[in-house]
Amino acid sequence: MPAFNLEEVQAITNASVYAKEKETFCDLVSDTRKISDGVLFLAFKGERFNGEDFAAEALQKGAAGVMVSRDCAPEILSACKGTVLQVEDTLQAYQQLAHNWRMRFTNLPVIAITGSNGKTTTKDLTAAVLSARGPVLKTQANFNNEIGLPMTLLGIREEHTAAVVEIGMRGFHQIEAMAPIAEPQIGIVTNVGETHMELLGSLENIAKAKAELVEAIPAGGTVILNADNKYVAGMRDKVKAGVRVLTFGLEQEADVRGDAIETEGQTTKFVVTYQKERQEYTIAMVGRHNVYNALAAIAAGFALGLTAAEIRQGLQNLEATKMRFECKKVKEWNVVNDAYNASPMSMTAAINTLSELTKGRKIAVMGDMLELGSVSVEAHRHVGEELAQHHFAAVITRGEMGNHIADGASKGGVPAVFRCASHEEAAQRLHEILQPEDTILFKGSRGMQMEKIIDLL
Repeated sequence: MPAFNLEEVQAITNASVYAKEKETFCDLVSDTRKISDGVLFLAFKGERFNGEDFAAEALQKGAAGVMVSRDCAPEILSACKGTVLQVEDTLQAYQQLAHNWRMRFTNLPVIAITGSNGKTTTKDLTAAVLSARGPVLKTQANFNNEIGLPMTLLGIREEHTAAVVEIGMRGFHQIEAMAPIAEPQIGIVTNVGETHMELLGSLENIAKAKAELVEAIPAGGTVILNADNKYVAGMRDKVKAGVRVLTFGLEQEADVRGDAIETEGQTTKFVVTYQKERQEYTIAMVGRHNVYNALAAIAAGFALGLTAAEIRQGLQNLEATKMRFECKKVKEWNVVNDAYNASPMSMTAAINTLSELTKGRKIAVMGDMLELGSVSVEAHRHVGEELAQHHFAAVITRGEMGNHIADGASKGGVPAVFRCASHEEAAQRLHEILQPEDTILFKGSRGMQMEKIIDLL
């Protein structure tokens, strides 16, 4: 566990001591449900919560100390029986401590990944590739924000041979602020698409925000860019002097170029050309979009000096995050759970992949794609049109924007289209129309929780 003493914490965070009892901390936590003996509890504050309300409780549960803000209420401070530290910003202090911990492992390569789509799958594949040389730390789920990133870095241990982290963003300067916490030597940008259009207004602005990772990679490091996405390919101009650039892709000229894609069951084989050598690789995933993710991961392997044989071996260790085109049998039906998140790019990828793999009846259960701003109506309608073009037998939608998917599907000629107000209504409709061996695709943004409909089946 990340161990810090009181003197170190003060030096790293410029904390002042309000009360002092214990002077060593075996770990850092911000959730009272995770309190164990000897930890330092950091009380975060947000618009709807104040962790300082639980500071006294944390000490009662066995925390060795608590960290609160300098303007913490006097009644809270007086109720705390134990070591109490005060800082300007507890979240910033958490990030400073995480960065300090990361820098205790100066020889550990850190790979940071961003992009509109594919971050989590690319993270899983990159961690798999690098596992050929030993244990790899990776971001769990999608803990890729200002709290999740330091939480991941605090998980670094002596046995790790690499760390692979996601860095998400919702606006300008967020990646710029988070990347230095991790100090990555390798940065991967998967693609640029309409996700976050509501916040940033244009693809050019989204690209500018994502490029902050490229700008954060220091001399001697490597930037890995998608050659087939013009916005990502254009980030080459943002690379610092002394930074190596590796490109990947299927269409344009690229340093790591894939072709000859073949799908067999739930696996995909493809050939990669790198430095004039051609090697075949296999991943336990399906879909052209996942070949892109694998190419980025393979490029990271080459950047760190792995051989093609090691990369092939590492890919066999893939531990994929759940609800990413996860195929399973539910009663008499084939269910594809791709409900982890959704954007126009990932919707298209899921529809195309399902259509390539399925010979029988296809049914889509679709939820809203969030944060698309002014392009939202058009993007949702286009999803419905794509479902019609791929001859889906039925489309069930949930959510306000889902109505526009239904409009596009109806106009395109899908024979059965249902607009549902709840998970329960969607499940009921499915029970009414499902036939043995139907294949059902579930997809929507995380906030729509489309996987709940699967449970109702």
